[in-house]
Amino acid sequence: MAWPDTLILRMLGRPGTGWVYLGHERMSRLDFLHRLASADRFVRITLIPGETSVLFFDQMGRRLHKDPEKLFTAYRALSPYPEGGILAESYNVPLRYDARQAVQYLVNLSEKRFHRLARENGIAYTPQTWLRILTIASIVQKEAANRSEMPVIASVIFNRLKKRMRLQMDGSLNYGRYSHIRVTPRRIREDNSSYNTYRHRGLPAAPVCNVSAAAIRAALHPARTDFLYFFRNDRGTHDFFRNYRAHLREVRTKRRELREEKKHMKSLPRAATLPAEKM
Repeated sequence: MAWPDTLILRMLGRPGTGWVYLGHERMSRLDFLHRLASADRFVRITLIPGETSVLFFDQMGRRLHKDPEKLFTAYRALSPYPEGGILAESYNVPLRYDARQAVQYLVNLSEKRFHRLARENGIAYTPQTWLRILTIASIVQKEAANRSEMPVIASVIFNRLKKRMRLQMDGSLNYGRYSHIRVTPRRIREDNSSYNTYRHRGLPAAPVCNVSAAAIRAALHPARTDFLYFFRNDRGTHDFFRNYRAHLREVRTKRRELREEKKHMKSLPRAATLPAEKM
């Protein structure tokens, strides 16, 4: 009589929670149970493009039951980049790793991808060169409405840098804990960091966020345009302009349309409040 699988598992070890990668489609019953008992467990972690490291490690800490501050401290010690050192994609992280090992795993995988992207695009990889690329890619990631816009947004960045114009992009101020905070005129006035591209010329001192491979490719191969301005349209994408007059005209038009829409909404009669039905 065959032994129950639960008894065999107790003898082999105690299976944990998480994903298990068996490595084969077909195997004996005993091999299958042995792998269940002894194989590494993984948790799938997804770094969303455009997310900052401090918020990503908050999420990762909850998923792995680890201290986010220890994860962030390990990142600062292990990555050559203050921000943006982990490529934005999904990872399977072994549960047995401590905080430092988990971060080292992500940094190592990202460094391999960075080297490959550099090689595929014909440039020599150095941390100094890649820091600039990641910084441009991070602003592209924050500003672009979709992937197809990325090379055009990148072209605006390069065009403004070439003319020594301030970038003046809201996305550069969505760094760190400000990742999802709306940029207001007061914030622009009060933020003295290098991320405030309204006040400082050139690029920020570090990337704004973690980026996708698509944003990196856009930074490496910007579109050939003479655009210097862009403005979000009603479709959720951007319209691009070559001169300030055309850009300003579009801004004024959109603001006028918004005021008229608000005025129209205020003029509508309020919906009557119906009494609650008696039970």
